[in-house]
Amino acid sequence: MAKREKKIQDYDFMYDFLRYYVDFALKLSYRHIKYVGKERIPQDGAIIYAPNHTNALMDALVILAMDHKAKVFVARADIFRKPILAKIFRWLKIMPIMRMRDGADEVRKNNETIEKAVDVLRDKVPFCIFPEGQHQTKYSAQPLAKGIFRIAFQAQELMPDMPLYIVPVGMRYGNFFRFRSTVRVQVGEPINVQKFLASHSEMTVPEQMNAIKALLDEHLKEAIFYIPNDEHYEGTHEVCAAVVKRRVRHLRRSDKKWRKARRMELFFEANNATVEQITRLREEKPEVAEKVLSLGKEAAEMRLKSDISLASVAVRNFTLSQVMKYLLLIISLPYSIPATIFALPLTGVLAKLCGLFKDGAFHNSVRYLVSILLWPLLMIIYAIVAYACLPWQWALPITLALLPAPIVAQEVYRLIRLIISDMRLHRNKALREKYKEIRKIMFSNN
Repeated sequence: MAKREKKIQDYDFMYDFLRYYVDFALKLSYRHIKYVGKERIPQDGAIIYAPNHTNALMDALVILAMDHKAKVFVARADIFRKPILAKIFRWLKIMPIMRMRDGADEVRKNNETIEKAVDVLRDKVPFCIFPEGQHQTKYSAQPLAKGIFRIAFQAQELMPDMPLYIVPVGMRYGNFFRFRSTVRVQVGEPINVQKFLASHSEMTVPEQMNAIKALLDEHLKEAIFYIPNDEHYEGTHEVCAAVVKRRVRHLRRSDKKWRKARRMELFFEANNATVEQITRLREEKPEVAEKVLSLGKEAAEMRLKSDISLASVAVRNFTLSQVMKYLLLIISLPYSIPATIFALPLTGVLAKLCGLFKDGAFHNSVRYLVSILLWPLLMIIYAIVAYACLPWQWALPITLALLPAPIVAQEVYRLIRLIISDMRLHRNKALREKYKEIRKIMFSNN
């Protein structure tokens, strides 16, 4: 009897075992990861995850770490051209998908991918496709491609007795380019494809696709920090940063449900409230909206020119903030200095490799992949040297103390960078006046 060919969704012990390390390393790559609304994920059918796409490989890793279940992903087909890479990607449960930019003839090859995706879903293994097609480092959204809906419609046709859900997932990074930033993940309102098709049976297939596309677009925007990607994007984003701390304080004082909420949740709510306010102003008081958005754009240009972090814009008390940061820096020096020195080989390699990528969205992906491979090797070398030169009673604690060295080095770098950024803003009176005027306009027209 012929042996059945192993499917991409089949259980793999080594893959499952390494997932623990991969997920653990991901958590170390961010200061905080928050998953919201996981209880919305349906348990009675097949699932297609539909996340927004802003941070290259890190997006897939964040979705993967949502739970320990295996998930099958798709990625652009050109990275599968080398056979060895194709085998690696298949083992990682990633399938190729053609894009319109590859040409109409190439896109026709997606039929095989669709068939395999349907097979994955019939086995009730979650399938993940980024419907935007390409990443964008903005707090916005891009037009959705129709590939996800073709897969969903065909899968539902072949699984008439099993409900299929498209589950929107919104990811909001604190910073797209900085390692050890934060990420908030919100599961949006699932779309039951079976019920959708039944309630839109009078439509043609193209009409059904357009309708479900509009519905997913709506649900996805509700799950992210969404700023319309128009000529006012930069101004809107800067205004959000200028007023976020004051709006957070207002939320805590005015609504009991926010008093014990964590910083990430408060910032998410506050920023969305600011975008809603700007939208209302553009409709009801266009002259006020134009003024505050112009101020925001001017402030953004000045801030970037002076290399000032957005985190500094939200600082309320400069003196207290500086004192606390200096104290933390001084207290950490006895450990952070040797940790930074021992992490230098890794830091140097990362700096060199990141310099090869013009698109900064790939930098965190490079940092993550290189760190999980190179740092264990360096630790083995350091441990061998320590045990060869010192008694084990000394070698063991030294080796253990070195384990978090890259994270400590990164946090110290971040702290120093913020101290310098805060000082630059404190010395830039013209920029501080612009933020002051922005706050005055926003809260007088609340």
